[in-house]
Amino acid sequence: MQHTRPEGEILLFNKPLGWTSFDLVKKVRNTLRIKKVGHAGTLDPLATGLMILCTEKQTKQIEALTGKDKVYTGTLRLGQTTPSYDLETELTEAVDVSHIGLKDIEEAVKAFMGEISQRPPAHSAVKVDGKRVYKSARAGVEVEIPLRQVHVYAFDITGYESPEVHFRIHCSKGTYIRSLVNDLGRALGVGAVLTALCRTAIGDLKLEDAWELDNFVAERKAQKEADASNTGH
Repeated sequence: MQHTRPEGEILLFNKPLGWTSFDLVKKVRNTLRIKKVGHAGTLDPLATGLMILCTEKQTKQIEALTGKDKVYTGTLRLGQTTPSYDLETELTEAVDVSHIGLKDIEEAVKAFMGEISQRPPAHSAVKVDGKRVYKSARAGVEVEIPLRQVHVYAFDITGYESPEVHFRIHCSKGTYIRSLVNDLGRALGVGAVLTALCRTAIGDLKLEDAWELDNFVAERKAQKEADASNTGH
């Protein structure tokens, strides 16, 4: 098998915690020693899960892949918030949430089903007037971020051990889970922050079929060495 594939590949990866989407692209680009690598949808550094990378001629598939529905599982914490809606920024002091029951949460999520309007977080890669809004947020500059229409097909509460709520969400492209969590916390009157997030599917592509990055690097290294050995004979 050849080490490089001129026609390109569509590769599925489980993005490591703490890595940016660009970190993953850079690692794969360096591993394959090719220049043309793109991704079909970012993940925040504190999120894990499925990322699709396309190489060479397969980069033409990126737009179609980016447009597919997404499925996420995650955990939110009631009673606290942050400016970024996740653990990337400083937490507020916790408030009492002992009066919030599972039925309260299940009732509240109904307002976030179907076609909804949401505002992306200030700490996000959305562009306003050509500038990434997270850069303005980090500089302490407030930017008016337009609402966007998204579709939430399912918002299931899969567990509740107060103040931690576990969930599964099936949504359209462009949906910010952090914004959903923040809006849910506001609806419950106690605030909420996203503490863990994993993307498990993009369209019919599943996380269970994705490469762990270390395994991919080791496999391609071994493949390259085998190719060199065969060429040398």
